[in-house]
Amino acid sequence: MNKIAMIALLTLNVFSFVLMGIDKYKALHKLWRISEKTFFFLALFGGSIGVWLGMYFFRHKTRHKLFTIGIPLIIFCQILLFFYIKVW
Repeated sequence: MNKIAMIALLTLNVFSFVLMGIDKYKALHKLWRISEKTFFFLALFGGSIGVWLGMYFFRHKTRHKLFTIGIPLIIFCQILLFFYIKVW
């Protein structure tokens, strides 16, 4: 993996983590929220570790089965895809 891709992936994960914290803040203060679709979009395109870490760091969306099962499943599929690409 080249440096630009690694930096982009790291940036996306940091952004996803911060966004999870912002959504938790908005939830506590009854403000307009960030869509769950946004978190899954970010997770599917490389921000899954950031979303997952944000869930548990901010204790946000940890009661939603869609998140507690879906995000780890996305991470698992991404790991499989990474190793599949590396082997071939």
